[in-house]
Amino acid sequence: MVARLLLRAWPQGLAVGLAAPCRTLSAGFEPGQYLQRSIVPTMHYQDSLPRLPIPRLEDTIGRYLRAQKPLLDDGQFRKTEQLCKSFENGIGKKLHEQLVAQDKQNKHTSYISGPWFDMYLTARDSIVLNFNPFLAFSPDPKSEYNDQLTRATNMTVSAIRFLKTLRADLLEPEVFHLNPAKSDTDTFKRLIRFVPSALSWYGAYLVKAYPLDMSQYFRLFNSTRLPGPGRDELFTDDKARHLLVLRKGHFYVFDVLDQDGNIVSASEIQAHLKYILSDKSPAPEFPLAYLTSENRDIWAELREKLVSGGNEETLRKVDSAVFCLCLDDFPIKDFIHLSHSMLHGDGTNRWFDKSFNLIIAKDGTAAIHFEHAWGDGVAVLRFLNEVFKDSTQAPAVTPWSQPASTDSSHAVQKLSFKLNDALKTGISTAKEKFDATVKTLTIDYIQVQRGGKEFLKKQKVSPDSVAQLAFQMAFLRQYGQTVATYESCSTAAFKHGRTETIRPASVFTKRCSEAFVRESSKHSAAALRQMMAECSQYHNQLTREAAMGQGFDRHLFALRYLATAKGIVLPELYQDPAYKQINHNILSTSTLSSPAVSFGGFAPVVPDGFGIGYNVHDNWIGCNVSAYQSRNAREFLQCVEKALEDMFDAFEGKAIKT
Repeated sequence: MVARLLLRAWPQGLAVGLAAPCRTLSAGFEPGQYLQRSIVPTMHYQDSLPRLPIPRLEDTIGRYLRAQKPLLDDGQFRKTEQLCKSFENGIGKKLHEQLVAQDKQNKHTSYISGPWFDMYLTARDSIVLNFNPFLAFSPDPKSEYNDQLTRATNMTVSAIRFLKTLRADLLEPEVFHLNPAKSDTDTFKRLIRFVPSALSWYGAYLVKAYPLDMSQYFRLFNSTRLPGPGRDELFTDDKARHLLVLRKGHFYVFDVLDQDGNIVSASEIQAHLKYILSDKSPAPEFPLAYLTSENRDIWAELREKLVSGGNEETLRKVDSAVFCLCLDDFPIKDFIHLSHSMLHGDGTNRWFDKSFNLIIAKDGTAAIHFEHAWGDGVAVLRFLNEVFKDSTQAPAVTPWSQPASTDSSHAVQKLSFKLNDALKTGISTAKEKFDATVKTLTIDYIQVQRGGKEFLKKQKVSPDSVAQLAFQMAFLRQYGQTVATYESCSTAAFKHGRTETIRPASVFTKRCSEAFVRESSKHSAAALRQMMAECSQYHNQLTREAAMGQGFDRHLFALRYLATAKGIVLPELYQDPAYKQINHNILSTSTLSSPAVSFGGFAPVVPDGFGIGYNVHDNWIGCNVSAYQSRNAREFLQCVEKALEDMFDAFEGKAIKT
């Protein structure tokens, strides 16, 4: 399985917040059709974004060895060190020079963009659990608006408003403001919009504003990952005007934009969704959606059978739909049930290939489940924030609104597929595999009602570093070792940036973890606090480096990709068991911070690993952990809770409880 790139939007969770307030609208601007009207065009900064740097090879090797140090014994480390020196002075140097030369010839993109798309699209594993994550919306603050029909209507309208705002170049550009008092003002925006796009980034930089790459945003809508033999492709048809709705394994489509590109009235959308919710048809005997959970080569072969069997036009409607709205027929019981429902469900009511599925349960609990090849968390989180804000602050309908008096039986088309015996067998086989796989996945969740950002910042430590240190302590307590750990960090500050890896396991976290777990009685609270401060300082350094494209993972990946593309024998560095071990990410972690999100989750990226989605809130910490049968998520979370309690005790000068 491939390491997951999920939600880490920006160091310290600063990059993506709720959008700026709507601007004053000029005559002819229809506010009901748009979320906002940005003074600065959406893509104004895109042409002038700086290019993702390729790190110096010696820096990459140094960072790689520092990350290997806590994972290897002295003999293994010496061997890896020698392989690194040979690589740096030999084939690695040649590959690096070729990569730099290639990068200079492709100034329109980044050195990682092409290889990263290939990595995703050539992977043959099922995208369910192996790649696709979910983000759960917070409930609507007005409880009566959490009615399924009301929330589905409001979120659909807000999503289409986002689409229209984005395509009209009216969406606020994504910008990280270091000094909002200077850069996040109408005065600055009125000035910067007149700066040519080729220079606009530099104007923003002068006031400590950092525009982010928005090249992935166009794939949010009308997009689907299509299976192909050996390699999938990303398909987008921005002319399509219809929504895809799944309920009880049935497929429905209806237009949400009229022929002039205007949003269909909210009362009509409400009427069509009410009509779909009233359909009493039993679930289909062979739910087609299971096929999107299959191995990609098997799905590609079955899709060819679907097309040749007379389903091409129907599939086109699925692929080109604006997005997929999934209406589930059950309420959510608790956080664990929510995670299972939104991460994989029962396989019948999701089209996993769609750029995103907007899922709304019977009680109005909502989430986004997204396919990962087309983009990363920055675009999805911005979309989620805007939809939450618009649907809760400017809802299109109320719980008391009456649906339009329209004949939904004519407007809503229920799709039917022609299935031969081979396809029916394929669906049944896919169902068996899906059911067997999800049965092996356990998910657990805790909230630690102590500490949080406010407390930790007073201690002058990074909240993220404390959470990551807790995971290191927990694994050491449960399994007695330090293992490869992955935390994703966006490189969206650069043109076509994707992500870089933060490696939280370090010599500092190993020393600190062992002090807490094995030797707490030997260290004073002050000594433990000093070790935590060192961990925080180093973690902040790693985070800054990763955000600036100065990690080691992507650089080494690109060099390996280049060697393979040129038919060069795989260099010894990549055959080293230590390289395989550090890329076997037993702890795969990701975080985000947004009032629109309750939490997110994903499956482990290796069979013996943990998938850890976490949030450090102002006054509490939430942690959502998934594991397969070889690991125990509940015990791990108990160890995480113990680690956090011990650290908080140390901060407060208390003795650590054994």
